[in-house]
Amino acid sequence: MEIAIAEPARSPRPAVGGVPIERRSAPVIETSVVFELEDAEVYYGAFRAVRGVTMRVHEKQITAFIGPSGCGKTTVLRALNRMHDTTIGARVGGRVHYHGIDLYGPEVSATEVRRRIGMVFQKPNPFPKSIYDNIAFGPRINGVRGKLQLDEIVEKSLRAAALWDEVKDRLDKSALGLSGGQQQRLCIARTIAVEPEVVLMDEPCSALDPIATARIEELMRELKSRFTIVIVTHNMQQAARCSDRTAFFTAELDAKNDQRTGILVEYDVTAKIFSNPSDERTENYITGRFG
Repeated sequence: MEIAIAEPARSPRPAVGGVPIERRSAPVIETSVVFELEDAEVYYGAFRAVRGVTMRVHEKQITAFIGPSGCGKTTVLRALNRMHDTTIGARVGGRVHYHGIDLYGPEVSATEVRRRIGMVFQKPNPFPKSIYDNIAFGPRINGVRGKLQLDEIVEKSLRAAALWDEVKDRLDKSALGLSGGQQQRLCIARTIAVEPEVVLMDEPCSALDPIATARIEELMRELKSRFTIVIVTHNMQQAARCSDRTAFFTAELDAKNDQRTGILVEYDVTAKIFSNPSDERTENYITGRFG
């Protein structure tokens, strides 16, 4: 059953970072939980990069991770689809569950995890192949061979990424010839071509101009009707514009060994985070007092 969360009380501050808080009027819906983290932590060798992360990520919503550099945003994001498996010496502790299943359980296939939980990286990384073959790559790996079926998947994915009309007449051309914004939308199309449930985005607009950034943001809002989206961003305005919920991370000294490690300070409905945060550290960050 879906339960509407009451809109939080507004502070008298009219905007944060130039973004009017009043732009969000609809309540955020309490949908099913996709990820549940409890005291999650990530180590690189003996160094604990992030500690004590407890949060729930909800279905078909956009969740934003914000915070200063080095606070563990991307580290936590990569823990959600076992990307740390590819880093020597990295390990994830605590509890990271996906639909109630331990993502790091011995019986869980990392390959299957990454099929269900796709990822778009900071810098567009199209394969040195045609536009068509970039999109068809994942479905082919998953056993799709028929040309008609592949054609349908390619068109559907490119349409979903708002790119079809721009490339439909040059599908056989190299994807490397696209602009930066087009390449990033191509990478989004490539990710959703295998029909994941979740799309993780690690600063997908950091290398793009404002016009391309606006298109990606519009695309995210359209895609959340089909996918759960988690985005890491340094851009607080972007988090305020696009996300339903926001997690604020920072880095603080670990009392055990005097090393600075990432921590989750606060996680809530985006409108509350930006208008009436519960923690002074969040308030200080979003008002530009540090970070």
